[in-house]
Amino acid sequence: MSDTKKILVGEDSSVIINLTKSVLAFENYQMKAARNGKQVLEMLDKEDFDLILMDLSMPVMDGALCTQAIRKLEDERKSKIPIIAISGNINNYTMDELRKFGFDDFIQKPLDFDKVLATVKKYLK
Repeated sequence: MSDTKKILVGEDSSVIINLTKSVLAFENYQMKAARNGKQVLEMLDKEDFDLILMDLSMPVMDGALCTQAIRKLEDERKSKIPIIAISGNINNYTMDELRKFGFDDFIQKPLDFDKVLATVKKYLK
């Protein structure tokens, strides 16, 4: 495994950002964090990532709107990036609705970090 995979986390909670960073570091994944959907789009514009973990509930621009914007990008590599929704409100959306927004998968909060790693690995293999 020569190239390190880069993961962008869209999440407004410092606690979740720090825990996620620690867990991903075990697998030598590089992680950067954005605190809202607008920052996710700005960071994605400046650099390439291999996967995005996206909180549904963020200030400024939520995860669903941000994901829809990513799916409309002209750069095909960026528009097709795997995006995994993370949320504490599983009852707000069905998996079908999340797929319509453009999400590839979903992880329930509170985050089970074994599941986070397994899901990330599934998309980065």
